[in-house]
Amino acid sequence: MAAKTPLEVAQYTAQTGVKKAQTPVSSVLILGFLAGAFIALGFLLDIRVIASAPAEWGSIATFIGAAVFPVGLILVLIGGGELLTGNMMAVPLAAITRKITPASMVKNLLLVTLGNLLGALFVAYFFGHVLGLTADGVYLTKVVDMAGHKLHDSFLQAFISGIGCNWLVALAVWLSYAADTMSGKILGIWFPTMAFVAIGFQHVVANMFLIPAAIFEGHYSWGQYVMNFIPVWLGNLTGGALFVAAAYWMVYLRQAEPVTKPETIGPATVAPVEAEGRTMLSKHA
Repeated sequence: MAAKTPLEVAQYTAQTGVKKAQTPVSSVLILGFLAGAFIALGFLLDIRVIASAPAEWGSIATFIGAAVFPVGLILVLIGGGELLTGNMMAVPLAAITRKITPASMVKNLLLVTLGNLLGALFVAYFFGHVLGLTADGVYLTKVVDMAGHKLHDSFLQAFISGIGCNWLVALAVWLSYAADTMSGKILGIWFPTMAFVAIGFQHVVANMFLIPAAIFEGHYSWGQYVMNFIPVWLGNLTGGALFVAAAYWMVYLRQAEPVTKPETIGPATVAPVEAEGRTMLSKHA
């Protein structure tokens, strides 16, 4: 199984961040919508699988749900999508290496946030509420219970939980970039993603599905959701940008990368790095 070295992954990730920042707005919104929907579908699968599990199963049921949830991130990274938590690692790394401006980074993260929100809300409303997959019975009970646990955290707790989440999710993206085969990418994605779900960390895009799904059924409020969204968004950004992007920049790229004028990287520069990933890496993972 071929794999890039950590240095090669860092270089590839920085170039990927440049490409993400330069993607047209319409494409970012479409790919963001798809990624939000994919993560929501992974969470919906989790709920449908474990909602009726006996209480005696305890944490085993949580593990089973965590084991199926990664299908969402697999769809994003191999099928194609712009996921906020992955971009919170790749795009800041491009900014740290001075390949894009901070303004371009912020613009991309805001656009992807909007696209992900629309995709997650689509699944929560039409599949969860209208189709009824989270609207009643044990499925509604599970959604309300899980959303309640997310909303119960204080601002600081939600922020710290967001850090832990995207430390793992960004590493899942990092490992997928390291692999050159589909099987390698799936393994790299699965383990860290499963870990964050089983631990119970807060993922801003997953919450875009879970909490609105409960709200659509008459539980909780949009104001409560906003007060969860803010610290989790900030925590996810800290986990991806600081604990992954900045940490690996310090080790691998601080001395190795030449200073480049922001946003002068063109297709000719990105193409050789992209070719290194061969045919298995989605351009918009």
